[in-house]
Amino acid sequence: MKLMHLADLHLGKRVNGFSMMEDQEYILNRILEIMEEEQPDGLLIAGDVYDKTIPPAEAVRLMDDFLTAVAAKHVPVFLISGNHDSAERVAFGHQLMQGSGIWISPMYDGTIRHHTLEDRWGEVNIYLIPFLRPSVVRSFFPDVEIEDYTDALRTIIEDLQVDTSRRNVVLAHQFVTAAGALPETCDSEQLSVGGLDRVDGSVFSPFDYTALGHLHGPQRVGSETIRYAGSPLKYSFSELHQKKSVTVAELRAKGETEIRQIPLQPRREMIELRGTFEEILEEARKKGELQTDYYHMILTDETDVVDALSRLREYYPNIMLLDYDNRRTRSQKEVEQLDRVEERTPGELFAALYEQQNGQEMDSDRKEYLDGLIREIWEEQV
Repeated sequence: MKLMHLADLHLGKRVNGFSMMEDQEYILNRILEIMEEEQPDGLLIAGDVYDKTIPPAEAVRLMDDFLTAVAAKHVPVFLISGNHDSAERVAFGHQLMQGSGIWISPMYDGTIRHHTLEDRWGEVNIYLIPFLRPSVVRSFFPDVEIEDYTDALRTIIEDLQVDTSRRNVVLAHQFVTAAGALPETCDSEQLSVGGLDRVDGSVFSPFDYTALGHLHGPQRVGSETIRYAGSPLKYSFSELHQKKSVTVAELRAKGETEIRQIPLQPRREMIELRGTFEEILEEARKKGELQTDYYHMILTDETDVVDALSRLREYYPNIMLLDYDNRRTRSQKEVEQLDRVEERTPGELFAALYEQQNGQEMDSDRKEYLDGLIREIWEEQV
């Protein structure tokens, strides 16, 4: 059973004011070519299909064209909504689309559906878990103590009563960690301060392959079979060194799963150039043609160059960012950074601020009240 795994398409996204629609259309066409070469038995799309809950019309048309092309290849599609999506809008028409082999997670109603494919080793059950908050899960399991995201996902998965004698695959869109280790993250992802939205990867142990969405870098989480496909394009300069790809999972007999990654080459790369204004300009003149990739220019001139951005755009039309790095800018960066902020909870960060302002530690009653308040607010907003 060969399954192709995608996630985080973010159709309709703008990066630093630049529309990514042309780039997204290009990369989806490349993915269709890969499908033609690989001949998969199914396509998994693990959430964040769109960049906004109300996507622009051209993004919806692009997704419609892509799904139509996949359906024409008679490849079943299994798709869930992510935290950027509107679950209601993504699920619109899902019952009708099942006739074309497109299976979309509906609005969560306390039940997770699964669909079954079959090959010479038998059945493969595919479960679709859309992005969920603990507050939503609690409303369907009032007798279960659900404190955090791990509890919520564990409750859902235990309720599935997965038959582990068979091969099982799950799609999920959460911030999954393993043994306390943080996966690779980037600026274009929407994560909570202090990791309130973390899910322990052990909850996915009943599955032979876990197809994750949410983080933009392709990577495994502890186990080789718990994986983020990553986004097909770079959506921030913090992703500069990531190698975008399509993940292919081949399930053979029970317990035998092979993972491959097929590189994706974008229409335009993201590139960071550092040097003086004249050095960067001279490099473009030597090449003798427009440099149409997306650029972050870092000028090292000690004084600001008049009209630098418009002058550089004569040679580099797609400059997304322009910054200076010199003695003046470095002296202005008087930022006091807390040690490993991403590993501290919002409660710990607020307690540090409280102590700094009041000259004493926050008492246990205030800490307990604050943690409960932060958890409630985060669940409503994430």
